[in-house]
Amino acid sequence: MDPDRYLALVRTDADRLLDVAAGRLDTPVPSCPGWTMADLVDHVGHVYLHKIESIRQQGDPAPWPPPPHGREPIGWLSEATTAMLDLLAERGPRAPSHTWHPEDQTVGFWFRRMAQETAVHRVDAELAAGSPTPVDAELALDGIDELLEIFLAGDWSDLPQPDLTGRVALAAGGRRWLVVLEPEVVRVEESGDAATLVRAEPSDLYLWLWARADDAVVTVEGEPGAVARLRRRLALVTD
Repeated sequence: MDPDRYLALVRTDADRLLDVAAGRLDTPVPSCPGWTMADLVDHVGHVYLHKIESIRQQGDPAPWPPPPHGREPIGWLSEATTAMLDLLAERGPRAPSHTWHPEDQTVGFWFRRMAQETAVHRVDAELAAGSPTPVDAELALDGIDELLEIFLAGDWSDLPQPDLTGRVALAAGGRRWLVVLEPEVVRVEESGDAATLVRAEPSDLYLWLWARADDAVVTVEGEPGAVARLRRRLALVTD
C-alpha cells in the first residue's frame, strides 16, 4: 500500500475511535475482555508513544512504561495520534527504526503496523458502542497478508503444536492464501490444495481472523475442525 494511505487511514480510524469513545469511557469492550473504553484509549495511546520512542531511540524504549499521564483520556490520545503521525511523516518509510520484526527495521514497518493496529482497535470501540463498520477493503487485504505472513508463518519449534495442524485456504477480494499448519512450522502459500476453504468479504475475513467477528461472516467449505485449529493457532500469536 502507498505509505501516505497508511497515514491517512490511521488518522481516519483514530478519529473515529475518539468519537466513539468520547462519553463512553466506562463502557466495557467485549472484544477485549476485562477492558473498558478508557482502557482501550489508554492502550492505543501508549502504543503510539511506544512507537515514537522506538524510532527516536532506535531500540526498545527505556524507561518504559512512562509515568501515568493524569490527563483527560480523549485529548491525550488525540495529541499522541498527531505526534506519531507527524513523526512518521517526517522520517518517511525508508528511514531506519527499531522494530520487533528482524526482517524489517524501517519506519515503514510502523506505517503499516499502526494502520492495522488502529483499524482493529477502532472496531473494538465500535463493537463496544454497538455500531461496528467495515475496515477499508485495501487495508483489510493488506492486514490479512501481515497477520498470516508476519504474525503466523514461520518457525514454531519453540512452541510446537502437534494437535493444531492442517491445510486451510482463505479467499477474499480476488485473493487466495493457503495456510499450511505443521507442528513446528507454518507456511503461507499462494497456491496449493486444501480440503477446507474459508471465504468472505475482505473486511469480514480480516476481522474474523483477528477474532473481531464470528463465524456468521464467513462461508466455510470442507472440514470445520481445520478451521477451528487455525483459529486456535492464530490465538497464540494475537492474544
